[in-house]
Amino acid sequence: MTDFKIKKITEADFEKLFVLFKEFADFEERKFSNSLQRMKAEKDFFSGFLAKDAAGNILAYAIFFYSYHTFTGKTLYMDDLFVLEPYRRKGLGRKLLEAVIAEAKKQKCAGVRWQVADWNAPAQKLYAAYGALENPEDRNRDIIF
Repeated sequence: MTDFKIKKITEADFEKLFVLFKEFADFEERKFSNSLQRMKAEKDFFSGFLAKDAAGNILAYAIFFYSYHTFTGKTLYMDDLFVLEPYRRKGLGRKLLEAVIAEAKKQKCAGVRWQVADWNAPAQKLYAAYGALENPEDRNRDIIF
């Protein structure tokens, strides 16, 4: 088991976190056009949590923002949950998801919403364990409180 702590993202984390953003884009084989400067300029538009080891290395992250949905109301939208490959299946994703769910409840959201790639079976299994419902029409996963 890897020793880690879950912490809220601060601007001091941005440079190291940005490297993981790129790794996530590579993992998903997606085009990446963000920049560190843009991230800093737009810091008020996202929040999140990190899993850090004792040396302060970022092993995983979850990024989210708040949105409003006509059917449910205020919702926390988790844009990414990414764990570096050597640290997968060690509980980091689970702890990050729990932190996101707790934050949504603390902020009195109606639920948490996110998407997961069709090919990412391990992530789908994790989310199902938390009772996430799949909406096949828009590929969203939802946990409604």
